[in-house]
Amino acid sequence: MSAKAQAEETRTYGGWRRARPLGMFGLGFGQTMVVLAAMTVALITVSVSLTALAVVGPVCLIVIVGNVAQWDGVSLAQALVQRFRWVAGSGRGRTSFRGGVISAQEHAWQLPGVLAPTVLLSVDDGHGGTYGVVWHRRLRTMTVTLRCAAQSTWLADPEAATAWVSNWGGWLAGLGHVPIVRWVAVTVDTAPDSGTRLADYITGRLAPDGPAAAVRVIQQLIAAAPQAAADVQTTVSITFEPAASPARPKTVPDCLAEVDRALPGLQDALAGCGLTVLGRATAAQIAGIVRHAFDPTSRGEVTRLLSAAADAAAELLDWSNAGPVAAEEHTDRYEHDGATSVTWAWHEAPRQPVTHHVLARLLAPGEQPKRVTLLYRPMTAGQAAGEVERQVNAAQFRSAYRRARKLDPTARDIADHEQAAQAAREEALGAGVGLISLWVTTTVLDPADLGRAVADVESRAETCKVRLRRLWHSQAAGFAVTLPAGICPPVLAQQWPN
Repeated sequence: MSAKAQAEETRTYGGWRRARPLGMFGLGFGQTMVVLAAMTVALITVSVSLTALAVVGPVCLIVIVGNVAQWDGVSLAQALVQRFRWVAGSGRGRTSFRGGVISAQEHAWQLPGVLAPTVLLSVDDGHGGTYGVVWHRRLRTMTVTLRCAAQSTWLADPEAATAWVSNWGGWLAGLGHVPIVRWVAVTVDTAPDSGTRLADYITGRLAPDGPAAAVRVIQQLIAAAPQAAADVQTTVSITFEPAASPARPKTVPDCLAEVDRALPGLQDALAGCGLTVLGRATAAQIAGIVRHAFDPTSRGEVTRLLSAAADAAAELLDWSNAGPVAAEEHTDRYEHDGATSVTWAWHEAPRQPVTHHVLARLLAPGEQPKRVTLLYRPMTAGQAAGEVERQVNAAQFRSAYRRARKLDPTARDIADHEQAAQAAREEALGAGVGLISLWVTTTVLDPADLGRAVADVESRAETCKVRLRRLWHSQAAGFAVTLPAGICPPVLAQQWPN
C-alpha cells in the first residue's frame, strides 16, 4: 500500500473551539457592560465638572484598563481579584490543613478544601455486592466510579479504533438525553508499580524445597519488577444530580434509587467504546485511590489491603482516613503527607486535526505518579441549541465590529467563525454538544525531582498538541479534580463565588 493510500485511510478529528462570549475587545458581556458604564460615567463627569473628573476619572480609567488589558486570555482585573482572594485566604489559614490523628473531634479527619463537603456511601448493587457513591452535600450530586480496562489502539485495526471513537462520541452525545447526568470524568492514573502484587503472588507460590538458585533468580526478578513495570488504572466517574429527575427525590435513599436506575444503561454502553468495565468501584477502592493520591508511599499497602478480604479493606479504608494528615497549598504546588504535587489545566485544544492516539504520550506512564483527567459536561438538547446559536451570534458580532472599525479580519477570527457555524450545523443534524476540559497532576516524593517532573509533563503536552496552564493559586482544587470525588471547578465557582 502506498503512503498516499495510508494517509487517506487515517481518520482525524478536530473542531474543538473555546467558547467566546458576546462582547467588545474580546471581553465577555458582563465585562463589556462594566467598561461601557465606566466610559459613560467619565463622559457625564466631564460635562458636569472638571474638578469632579480629577476624582472620578482615575477610578474609571483603572476599571477600563483592568478589564481591557489582558494577557493570554486573563484580564488584569481577574488576576488582581485572584491574587487578593489568595492573600486573604492564606492570611486566614485556609491554605493549610492539619488532620487530628488522635483527636476525638467529630471532623478530625475531614478531607481538605473542596473535598470537605463530600461523604462516601456504600450502596447495595442488588446482586450481592456493593459499590461506592461520593455524595456532595452542598451540590447535592452523587458520583459513581467505574473501574475500566482500556483496550490498546496501537495493535488494533484502524477500523476498530475508528468504531471505538465513534461509539464514544455517541455515548457522550447520549448523555444530553439523561437529565440527571451532570458531568463525566475519565481518569488515567499511572505510577511505577510498587511490586507488592507481584511479590505477594510469587512469594505464596514458591516451593519451600525448590532449588536455591531458582529461588534467588525469582527473588531478583521480584526486586527489579517495580523499576520495570507500571501500575495503570483507568476509571470513569459519572456524576449525577438526582434532583434533576422528573421523580424529584427528596431523601438520600430515593436519590440513590434514581442513580441506580440510570447507571446500568450507561455502564453497558461503554463496552463498545474500547473499554472493558471491570465493575463499579467499592467504597474501599475509592477511598484507596484518594489515600495513595495524597500519600504515594502507601500505594503498595493499599493494593495489598484491597487484595485481602473485603471486610478488612472496608474496615481500614474509608472516607475518614482517606485524606492527608497534613497539607499545605502554595501558589505553584500542593504539599501533602511528604509529597509534592503540581496540577495543570487545559488551556488550548489542538488547532489542527489529530489522530485518535494524540494523547497517548501524555497518558503513558513516567518516572513519577501522574493522573490525567478529561472532564465532560454534556448539555441537554435545548441547552445545546441555544449555546451554538449564541456562539454563532457572538462570532458574527465580532466580525461586524471589526468591519465597523475598518479592520481586516484575522485568520483566527475567520477560522473561529467557520468552526462556530459548523458546530451549529452539526447540532442541527443531531450531534451532541458539551464542554470539555483536561487536568493533569504529577506527584513527587523528593522536592528536588519536582522540576524534572514538571518539565516531563509539559514536554508530553507539547507532543500531544495541547497547551497546559499551571493552576497558580488553585493547586488544591485542581488536585481534587483528578480524584474520583465528583469535583468540577467551574460548577463550584458558580456556587461559591466568594
